[in-house]
Amino acid sequence: MSDAPKPAQKPRTVAFLGLGVMGYPMAGHLAKAGHKVTVYNRTEAKAKGWAGEYGGKSAPTPAEAAKGAEIVFCCVGNDDDLRSVVYGDKGAFAGMTKGTIFVDHTTASAEVAREIEAAGEKLGIGVLDAPVSGGQAGAVNGKLTIMVGGKPETYGKAEETMGTYARAVTHLGAAGAGQLCKMVNQICIAGVVQGLAEGINFAMRSGLDAKKVVEVISKGAAQSWQMENRGNTMVDGKFDFGFAVDWMRKDLGICLAETKRNGAILPMTALVDQFYAHVQKRGGGRWDTSSLIHLLRNL
Repeated sequence: MSDAPKPAQKPRTVAFLGLGVMGYPMAGHLAKAGHKVTVYNRTEAKAKGWAGEYGGKSAPTPAEAAKGAEIVFCCVGNDDDLRSVVYGDKGAFAGMTKGTIFVDHTTASAEVAREIEAAGEKLGIGVLDAPVSGGQAGAVNGKLTIMVGGKPETYGKAEETMGTYARAVTHLGAAGAGQLCKMVNQICIAGVVQGLAEGINFAMRSGLDAKKVVEVISKGAAQSWQMENRGNTMVDGKFDFGFAVDWMRKDLGICLAETKRNGAILPMTALVDQFYAHVQKRGGGRWDTSSLIHLLRNL
């Protein structure tokens, strides 16, 4: 998909499970696009607040939210959270019918993605693993990048609706492929942020104007999204933006666990993961990922 204006969509009946910093605005985009949305959140008051803001409905369980929905979207914390909203008498699958689609935007393991697709197939439910990149700002602005795994025919039925809150939606392959692509995304980010932290710290200790350094090198080969969006705030020592260290460690743990299956070697990722562990020990678990520089500036 491109950045061109999004055409009007045929209204669909959908559900959205999980109203965190990502899910809340994503569900909001669905409602603003004219889709009939029912939401579920573990904290029921938040779901009712969303319904009051966007004019949709809230439900007390995933199963009830999913009843009558053509597509059920989900964005929760981890593998265990995902299983808790999918399975059981109160889980989404209990409220879904044959021919409907479950789209999971959680950053989770490829293993759980394949597990849920297999469970859905037995019920005639299509399943897509569709983790996102772009952070809270991308969710709020409807400009997320979505990496999708699952059957092509299922993807084709859900692609347009996912595009409601995305700038790019790409099918990568069979179940689990979306999660594997998200792992690549997180591995690359970890290395870029560590390099940026070291470079900015080097500039500051050399007596340079670090913001001018960021400005000039961002016009050359060192340019990156992290530099453009986090370089100056790293200089200022501000870390209250975007993706939290706790979440990044969860994601990097998934990447490192996957290496036991595919044999990849991730020495830099393992090292940066330990740096983030030190940030957590300093009380920075909720700081954003650019806080790696805090370790270098405060030895």
